[in-house]
Amino acid sequence: MRYVSTRSAGFGLLPPQPFSTILLEGLAPDGGLAVPESYARFTPAELAALRPLDYRQLAFAVLSRYADDIPAADLLAIIARTYTAATFGSEEIAPLLCLEPNLFLLRVSNGPTLAFKDIALQLLANLFEYVLTKQHASLNVLGATSGDTGSSAELAIRGKRGLAVFMLSPKGKMSPFQTAQMYSLTDANIFNIAIDGVFDDCQDIVKSIAADAAFKRRFHLGAVNSINWARIAAQVVYYFKGYFAATSKPGERVAFAVPSGNFGNIFAAWVAREMGVPIDRLILATNENDVLDEFFRTLAYRPRTAGETHATSSPSMDISKASNFERYAFDIVDRDPAVVRTLWSDVAHRCGFDLAGTPYAERVRGSGIVSGRSTKSAPFRK
Repeated sequence: MRYVSTRSAGFGLLPPQPFSTILLEGLAPDGGLAVPESYARFTPAELAALRPLDYRQLAFAVLSRYADDIPAADLLAIIARTYTAATFGSEEIAPLLCLEPNLFLLRVSNGPTLAFKDIALQLLANLFEYVLTKQHASLNVLGATSGDTGSSAELAIRGKRGLAVFMLSPKGKMSPFQTAQMYSLTDANIFNIAIDGVFDDCQDIVKSIAADAAFKRRFHLGAVNSINWARIAAQVVYYFKGYFAATSKPGERVAFAVPSGNFGNIFAAWVAREMGVPIDRLILATNENDVLDEFFRTLAYRPRTAGETHATSSPSMDISKASNFERYAFDIVDRDPAVVRTLWSDVAHRCGFDLAGTPYAERVRGSGIVSGRSTKSAPFRK
């Protein structure tokens, strides 16, 4: 398995890269996002064979398709060390709760910081440590958070050899609980940086720095945000798990409803479907920061300015520039990096783009993603 950028045929003049390289790179040198050259697909028979596996076995079956430059025994050991009942509260890791017939809750927030991102970031930290040890290298992880990524990443990385994390967060705009989780850590490799602004300002700073290839090399910078493909790959696993837990026989189909701010979690569900999981619909839910809902209703993508971004009681979704949306757009435009470059140039210079009336409009409508927004969030108060 090799990886290319959403904005070029390979990383600029570089050939497609292996997993261990894009794990440490984060953002591609051309400013795009790393994606596999093609999604690993399971046939119906292969999918049926996965049904009886426990979470660790299932994680290996999925992740070994994307991290095939890590020896199988080593990847198995990393997965076994990551997904334990001691860390996630049960052997199931992501248990499924039946609320009523045909309505289930996939419980992915049982990790150490009570955020779904623990499932990916606990693994990511162990993968970082493994690769860096092999390479006798170090990495400074640069991230942006509106709450959950920061505390989850910092708790996963604290004390890890060869790793330090520098986390940008919007001053006064996170929940008190997540602020306390982050700012109470005193480990020598944890650095919290408060930014006057909103999450999108933090994310813009991270992307601007990450796009400077020389600066990245000089300071050994990497990423833990969902711009890192390994984050997405780890989250794909629990959609396989949720599907098997909610169904009893091959061929049954499901829908997943996913609250989404940066489009990473629901994109992982999209990848699971591309890999063969029988998913009918993906239901994208936003709060008042509804740039994604607006796109799937109108086909116009218009990131908001800082002044237009609402501060709500769900600050982890107070995001108006969805990084992983670029990966979805890459798939929608037939994985044509020239089209993606044009679209994101329009985002930068024309404040967005509109796919209505283009050949891609029907592909969006036929992609199985529907959306809605809640306007019931309480105004944020410190």
